[in-house]
Amino acid sequence: MNNIDLLKNLYLKSSKHSNYQLIPECLNNKLMFENLNIKSRFERERMEYIISNLDINKKKILDIGGNSGYFTFELINRGAKIVDLYEGNKEHSDFVSLAAEVLSFNSSITVFNKYVDFKSNFKQISYDITLLLNVLHHIGDDYGNKEISLTNAKKSIVDSLNFMADKTKYLVFQLGFNWKGNTNLPLFINGTKKEVINFVSESISEKWEIKNIGIAEKETDRFFYRQLNDNNIIRNNELGEFLNRPIFILKSKIQN
Repeated sequence: MNNIDLLKNLYLKSSKHSNYQLIPECLNNKLMFENLNIKSRFERERMEYIISNLDINKKKILDIGGNSGYFTFELINRGAKIVDLYEGNKEHSDFVSLAAEVLSFNSSITVFNKYVDFKSNFKQISYDITLLLNVLHHIGDDYGNKEISLTNAKKSIVDSLNFMADKTKYLVFQLGFNWKGNTNLPLFINGTKKEVINFVSESISEKWEIKNIGIAEKETDRFFYRQLNDNNIIRNNELGEFLNRPIFILKSKIQN
């Protein structure tokens, strides 16, 4: 079996978070995947928002919970110097490792098949930008103590955010409304953007400055992330839960 077939098999492996990301264009040109049932989470739209607000050129980037690597590959393809990707799912991390080889990105991408321990990882490492997209609400589910309570899960989310303040200059962060993705376990009782924004703002103010907050808006049949305003802060149920999750770009008050 050649590398292209191996990549296809790895991508199509079924798991809880499989087929969640688009195949980046630089890779799809080689794979020529067709008729894939991809449950995209608006990667292109989020990527455009990120690069419109952060200079990624020649930057050292960390991608925590990088899944099948869409953001990692796009960042390298658009000029980032290196990306370290952490992904606990072995099929996903194997996919990224092999894809990096196929694309000759080996020297730019390092893959770690592990879930991040926010108490011990990165002690001696500093990054320019870190992506932490839709990971922390899975504490006690995909990673961490399975017996953790909801109250302590919210505390862990805050602790993890603040832990990163001396590890990275900028943090791009997204958080789901429900703990473990379970609608019966809401992190925010009313499920509003304002609740999420207030929670993050109040929890991180000593260590982080909120540089930008991006909110998804629909125009005709397309979606765009725009800066927070009085209109788009209102939850739009027609967009679904995921598109109501704000994107935070945080700037460390510790890292210069």
